[in-house]
Amino acid sequence: MVDLHCHILPQVDDGARDLAESIEMARKAVEQGITTIVATPHHLNNQYENPKQTIIGEVEKLNQVFQAEKIDLKVLPGQEVRLHGELLEGYELGEIMPVNHSQYVLVEFSSSHVPRYTDKLFFDMQLNGLTPIIVHPERNQQIVEQPEVLYQLVKKGALTQITAASVCGDFGKKIKGFSLQLIEASLTHFIASDAHNTGNRNFKMKEAYSLIQEKYGNELVYMLKENAELVIAGQHVYKEIPERVKKKKFLGIF
Repeated sequence: MVDLHCHILPQVDDGARDLAESIEMARKAVEQGITTIVATPHHLNNQYENPKQTIIGEVEKLNQVFQAEKIDLKVLPGQEVRLHGELLEGYELGEIMPVNHSQYVLVEFSSSHVPRYTDKLFFDMQLNGLTPIIVHPERNQQIVEQPEVLYQLVKKGALTQITAASVCGDFGKKIKGFSLQLIEASLTHFIASDAHNTGNRNFKMKEAYSLIQEKYGNELVYMLKENAELVIAGQHVYKEIPERVKKKKFLGIF
């Protein structure tokens, strides 16, 4: 299993506090059935800066530690970049780290709104060969209140990733319900942990996939897992969920 979004690098953001916690997280990930993790530290979120070369170096060091500890887990470089107007310039300067050097970039909105320039920036990113993956849209207040905003972004080529803990209800019943609606409407394409530690921000991947399997069946689980594998390989992903899962109406959008 691939986890596309995890804060496992030590002492770079609000994820693992030190190397010991990174190792503890790695062991928990293996218990969950995760074989590959994309390390995605925050970048330019008004608190942390983690440019591409820094991430690549930290990932190499962490992989060496896991090998020494005999932990069967591979870490790949990535980044959770806060959406900002100069994102493309940062990419050209070599500061933006797409998932495993692919065309896919994890982008984060603030928890309250979607910037007005998002549509234009996503268009420009795609013109430059990049595909934005919106992380945890289910926790964005504007998207919850105006899902049409997300629908339009996905319709124009953006992808989205919801958090396993959201599916499990750890962020509340409302966010869990909205997450399931996003799945049913083909408005999300990946499940990832967004794990920060082994306590209150744990992986929950096994639990989320178990719930999805029970509610929607194996076919959807396979698709979501395969999509994560396709991303790290830089290949095209499946954008439509199985027809029998899909619900034709979603909060009045279609």
